[in-house]
Amino acid sequence: MRILGIDYGHRSIGLAISDENGFLARGLAVIPKNQWEKEIPRIIKENQVELLVVGMPKTMDNQEGSQFKIILGFMEKLREVTGCVIARWDERLSSKLADRYLLSADLSRQKRKNIIDRLSAQIILQDYLDSRYQPSYPQKDAEEM
Repeated sequence: MRILGIDYGHRSIGLAISDENGFLARGLAVIPKNQWEKEIPRIIKENQVELLVVGMPKTMDNQEGSQFKIILGFMEKLREVTGCVIARWDERLSSKLADRYLLSADLSRQKRKNIIDRLSAQIILQDYLDSRYQPSYPQKDAEEM
């Protein structure tokens, strides 16, 4: 079963996809927010995706972040457009971790800007996948819609 990870950013949406067995995530694409209704259904169909995992912003004290309600609205529309099951996943620090990885790779600011949303989606999805298959992995709750 393939799973699509989604990082809803301010200007764009980062996407990552799992392998067929649902063990490994890889960065897939970054799409402009105004093109998601066309691009995400196409990607779902081409890759036979069965589940969507959307990163949900929470603060360090587990409160809803400033974008939380916006992303809930996006998820409702996403479910209407795709008909897929959607799991919400805590994305705390995924963007900061992605930025740290890219800084350690000594990439320029412009190159980091172009791939950070895709890498953030990959981190979110891999975290979700790890939680499903490793009993000792710290559990977070994935809330399916």
